[in-house]
Amino acid sequence: MHKGLLEGIKRGETVIEARGITKRFPGVVANDHIDFEIRAGEIHAVLGENGAGKTTLMNILFGLLQPDEGEIYIGGQRVNFRSPLDAIDLGIGMVHQHRKLVSAHTVIENIILGHPKAGRILNLKKAEEEIAELCEKYGFKVDLRAKIWQLSEGEKQAVEILKTLYRGARVLILDEPTSALTPSETRKLLASIEAMARDELAIVPFITHKLPIVLAISDRVTVLRRGRVVSCQQTECATEKSLAREMVGREVIFRIERARVERGNPILQVENLSARSDKGFLALRGASFSIHEGEILGLAGISGNGQQELAEVLAGLRKAEGGRVIFEGQDITDASVLQRWQMGIGYIPSERTEVGSIGDFSLVENVAMNFYFDERFCRQGIVDYGKLQQLTEEIVSEYGVAAPSPVIKAKNLSGGNLQRLILARVLSRKPRLLIANLPTQGLDVGATEFVQNKLMQAKKEKAAILLISEDLDEILSVSDRVAPIYEGELMGILPAEEAMRETIGAMMAGLRSEGGEP
Repeated sequence: MHKGLLEGIKRGETVIEARGITKRFPGVVANDHIDFEIRAGEIHAVLGENGAGKTTLMNILFGLLQPDEGEIYIGGQRVNFRSPLDAIDLGIGMVHQHRKLVSAHTVIENIILGHPKAGRILNLKKAEEEIAELCEKYGFKVDLRAKIWQLSEGEKQAVEILKTLYRGARVLILDEPTSALTPSETRKLLASIEAMARDELAIVPFITHKLPIVLAISDRVTVLRRGRVVSCQQTECATEKSLAREMVGREVIFRIERARVERGNPILQVENLSARSDKGFLALRGASFSIHEGEILGLAGISGNGQQELAEVLAGLRKAEGGRVIFEGQDITDASVLQRWQMGIGYIPSERTEVGSIGDFSLVENVAMNFYFDERFCRQGIVDYGKLQQLTEEIVSEYGVAAPSPVIKAKNLSGGNLQRLILARVLSRKPRLLIANLPTQGLDVGATEFVQNKLMQAKKEKAAILLISEDLDEILSVSDRVAPIYEGELMGILPAEEAMRETIGAMMAGLRSEGGEP
């Protein structure tokens, strides 16, 4: 590869240009003759529904994939990336949506791991000085001696970016950079991104689903739909509604209408429930609440405050340290996952790839995981694959899962389509209780609207729903009651009519409610 192609490029000049980029996968054209450019010193947002081709395009620009057709130019000179090493050599870095850090190692060890500067004799002091300089320059605050597992999500994101910058990145591709961050962490990250954009050495393409962030921080925005460029414009000329319409191809309703359903009998009663985290400390502390038929209880909190432990205890995936779980009058505290599914409890996990699906299994096999014990599809231990395939075809059609065939592997689906599949297989069992843990995290506006409408439909069918979300707008939009959680304790439960944004935000930060339910 030719080093130094980015030397001498000034603000506003084209750094990377992609012409006619086309990439095909079995049954789908992910990128269809895409033209795209990145200029020095600008923040260029790339938008599109899940499966629109955003990540495929960026993976091509980073050398993870090779295009079937098209050309890439760096500093006006055509290049061919055989691997990410070629892209890194030319000053292109990519921070992926899913962390690629070694939890047991320190921050500085992760940053220098595999770096040519490390050499055979490691000068840790010099490396620490250089990294501290980057932190100062771009406003990152992170303890370089801390272990990765001790960091917040925002700090881990900073480490990923520092790792890329330390390797000499002049072009920084960020894939959904704020998807797992708190509002305060998001503000800090955006300030750092703006600082990098002001520095002509840092050119920042920006991929995100969060339209307000796009409008606030980007200079230009390119919208993809079904693998093609729909528009490329100055961000100042766009609005949330116009961008959403271009992404989805229709008008999008940003605030869903809460369904009015008469609250029925209590389905779930949680009494003084406690649970330990994977690290052994008490993460859930004496939670008590109930959920009734036809009701959505929204659990609002910043990541890591006990929501995950609560969801897993209710689903049967984690042992309760104390307290009881009552389902339709029956104590199920010690019931297995299978017993809970058979009783009518459905679970949508936050980790759609690690827990919610098996990537190397077909869509039919993934659906079978929630139906293999159902007599309609299995008799005397023999699974009726034909019936399961028919069911899969039906729910794929009803839930709009973009898949060429029910026998393709789940890992070939985009995040949004995989979430639709998980939602479909859970809701098609008509659960009495639905535990939905971050069901719209990382989804585009169209997919988010779809998931929220399906939750509302389940509510109308008298399901009791626990919605766990870190998106306060979502909680306030769809919940009948809101329960903020802080350090494993519920700060109170407020009816939707009394759940003001400022009040809920304060409770999420540890202020206990004087009103509402205990």
